[in-house]
Amino acid sequence: MTAFPAPDLTNGSTEPHTDVRKAAPGWLAVTGVLIVLGVVGGADYVTGHELLLSTFYLMVSVLSVGVWLVGDLASGAVFARPFVATWNSAIILAFYVIVALLIDRLRTMQRNLEVRVRDRTLALTEEMAERVRLEREILDAGERERRRIGRDLHDSLGQLLTGTALAGQAVHQRLADGGSAEASGVARVVSLVEEAIEMTRGLARGLDPLEMEGGGLAQGLRQLAATTSALTSTRCTYLGAESIAIEDSVVATHLYRIAQEAIMNAIKHGRAANISVDLVRHDNGLRLTVRDDGLGIPESSGRSVGMGLRVMAHRAAVMGGSFEVRREGPRGTRVTCDMPSI
Repeated sequence: MTAFPAPDLTNGSTEPHTDVRKAAPGWLAVTGVLIVLGVVGGADYVTGHELLLSTFYLMVSVLSVGVWLVGDLASGAVFARPFVATWNSAIILAFYVIVALLIDRLRTMQRNLEVRVRDRTLALTEEMAERVRLEREILDAGERERRRIGRDLHDSLGQLLTGTALAGQAVHQRLADGGSAEASGVARVVSLVEEAIEMTRGLARGLDPLEMEGGGLAQGLRQLAATTSALTSTRCTYLGAESIAIEDSVVATHLYRIAQEAIMNAIKHGRAANISVDLVRHDNGLRLTVRDDGLGIPESSGRSVGMGLRVMAHRAAVMGGSFEVRREGPRGTRVTCDMPSI
């Protein structure tokens, strides 16, 4: 078998070429590195540290190839054809350029991803803020409707029943003066009308407690405690200040509803014998506390939180406050709602 010499792809001939390299002096390598760093650093400084990553790598690659060629020539490397050095330099430079383009592409993709994440985060933040605003408007609309119905009950139906009771009393008086046997029946009718009046006032007070009482949140909570003690076997006491001015009537109404729900839960689920309601103002705002000596909330378990607790927590969150329910000792529960300065 006859062996043929392998062709030299670098210069297109079958003649061998000479590529003799000697070790470059150490000072030359250090000088090359300093030149690369100096040129690239100077360009970065001149552009105000705004040099593109692709440009940065391109400059490094070109200067590195240049230093490599100078080092080869300084070390006495001999090439059979000038094309060999040019071809090798082009290969190395192309490799550097491809790497620089890939890195720049990755950097661009990362920058675009960061922009998209930032935009999405901003959109979610705005959406959450809008949701909170809408939830507050819904709660406010519900409270306004309750107050309207309460005023209608008090002013229209209450007044009508009061007039009916007065007319019945007049008829009863005339019948009684005439010795009629129907006087007792009329008296019974008048008694039922008066009961209806009290029921109407109670409904109006429940729908619009603060306006009906006319003394603000403190007076409303005091009346709530008194009504609870009168209508149930539970002793409920108001321990707060006599008068705490709250300019925002919506916040005052929500605090009243939280106290009302906490008292209802203590009686219905906790079977409490004693309940205390406290309202104090401190440096950071206002604090409403409802304590009871009932069974207490269950320990942490897989049971879901009751609707009443979720409603109270939602009211506090919409108003910008915090809500906490904690078990106190073997028995008893403490409900706390902190509102910022109002």
